[in-house]
Amino acid sequence: MTKIKLCGLRRPEDVAMVNREMPDFAGFVFAKGRRQVTLEAARALRKQLDPKIRAVGVFVKAPVEKVAALANEGTIQCIQLHGDEDGDYIRTLRWRTKAPIIKVIRVKDRVSLADLDRWDCEYFLLDTFAGSQFGGGGKTFDHSLLRQVKFPKPFFLAGGLDPENVAEAIRECAPYGVDISSGIETAGYKDEEKIRAFVRAVRKEEEP
Repeated sequence: MTKIKLCGLRRPEDVAMVNREMPDFAGFVFAKGRRQVTLEAARALRKQLDPKIRAVGVFVKAPVEKVAALANEGTIQCIQLHGDEDGDYIRTLRWRTKAPIIKVIRVKDRVSLADLDRWDCEYFLLDTFAGSQFGGGGKTFDHSLLRQVKFPKPFFLAGGLDPENVAEAIRECAPYGVDISSGIETAGYKDEEKIRAFVRAVRKEEEP
C-alpha cells in the first residue's frame, strides 16, 4: 500500500480535516515560509492529531539540538531534512535521537540521483529542484529519471502532485509513499475536498 503524507498543517482546522481522512503521515513545517509553525503551535497540533498518524517535522538547516528535542519529546515521530544537511549533520542527529530520518533529494537531472548510498536515512523524499528554494513550489520533475535508478532506501514522491495526477505517478514510479502540500490547498489554505480527493485517488489505485 502506498503511504500518504499530507504536509504543511498549521491550523486546528487542518488537523481536523486530516484526522477525517487518516493518512499515514502528517507534516509540520518548521522552516521559514508561509506554512511555518512555531514550537508551541506544533505541540498543540500534535495533541489534536490522531495518534495513529505519524507526525513529521520538516526542517531546513535547523540546529541539531532543536530537531532532536522535538523528536525525543514526541512532538514529531519522523525528521525530514529538506535543506543541504550533510553527513556530519546526520551523524550528530543520530547520536541525539533514534527518530527515523527522511532525506530530501531535490531532483534536477540524473546527477541529482547519484551516490544515494552515502546517505544514512530511513527514507528519501524526491522533490523538484527549484534553485535556491528548498521546496519544489508545486512543480513536477521528470519522473522518467527514476527508471534506471536503484534506490537503496524506500522513497516518497513529491513535487506537483494533485488528486488528478497522483494515480498515474504511482503507476509510473512505484514509490513507497506520496507527499503533497500545495496540491491540497485553495488560496493558500488546506482544502478538505482536495484532501479527500487525493486520499481516495491513492487508495483507489491500491484496490485489487
